[in-house]
Amino acid sequence: MLGAVLVTGGASGLGAAVVDAVHEAGGRPLVLDKAAPSAPHVADFESVDLSDTDAAERAVRDLVSRNGDLSAVVTAAGVDRCGRLDEVPTAEWEHVVRVNLFGTVAVVRAALPYLENGRVVTIASTLGLRAVSDATAYCASKFGVVGFTRALAAETAGRTGVTLVVPGGMRTHFFDDRDEQYKPSDTAKLNPPDRVAAAIMFALSQPAGCEVRELVVAHAEEPSWP
Repeated sequence: MLGAVLVTGGASGLGAAVVDAVHEAGGRPLVLDKAAPSAPHVADFESVDLSDTDAAERAVRDLVSRNGDLSAVVTAAGVDRCGRLDEVPTAEWEHVVRVNLFGTVAVVRAALPYLENGRVVTIASTLGLRAVSDATAYCASKFGVVGFTRALAAETAGRTGVTLVVPGGMRTHFFDDRDEQYKPSDTAKLNPPDRVAAAIMFALSQPAGCEVRELVVAHAEEPSWP
């Protein structure tokens, strides 16, 4: 039976869709995010900037201390900063890597002691497998999540389940603050986040001893895959 599931970025986008799916499956969603989630069924929430890895680890421990052991962690938080490498300020470039990669690692590191026989689901991107111009920060961070997750699966085999989810573009507010040239030309060719959340729940629902190691989930006509 699904218990407490910690979701990073659970206040919006894919994270909010995962929170809804966990609740519908009978689990208790715990959220880490800078913004407070609006969903009434969030069991607990801790405000944290995931670019601060020490704070991220403390937030995980605080949530667990209030709610008991975890069934799973889903690292759905993510940010982006488009532009050519020589045009993106260093601090903004590094912030993307800190949130997407270092924040993911910090949360998983802090959660692992509570996840014996539990599961970790990390969220990469099709741009963690296929590089494009003007996305060096995002690609670097998501390629890093892919490598981290594959190594973690080998390291924890038989103790903690690990799944890498690789979504294509989703119909969320993720693209709202981009310059027009970096926005999707056709949002109809993006998956709604609840479809990716359903894939995550499939991974979380596997019986003991069976692991879904990697899932690529994209709209049939979304151009970032293959």
